[in-house]
Amino acid sequence: MNRFEKPQMPSEARLRYLDGDFQIEVQGTFVRCAVTSAAIPLDELKYWSVELQEAYADPESSLKRYKDIKGIA
Repeated sequence: MNRFEKPQMPSEARLRYLDGDFQIEVQGTFVRCAVTSAAIPLDELKYWSVELQEAYADPESSLKRYKDIKGIA
């Protein structure tokens, strides 16, 4: 880091989730998992729902949300 770079404080981003990609609407360093509320760094974000416009920390969280929405036990 040089003297002109400011270290970025962790802040929550707001994203628009697309098929296979996302757009950053509000700059930040992480998003929150819709199921666990865990912070997910943007460079580690792999799972989200385009329909529900929410992020998931892992495939298990995504599956849990899917089952909750569909009413599957």
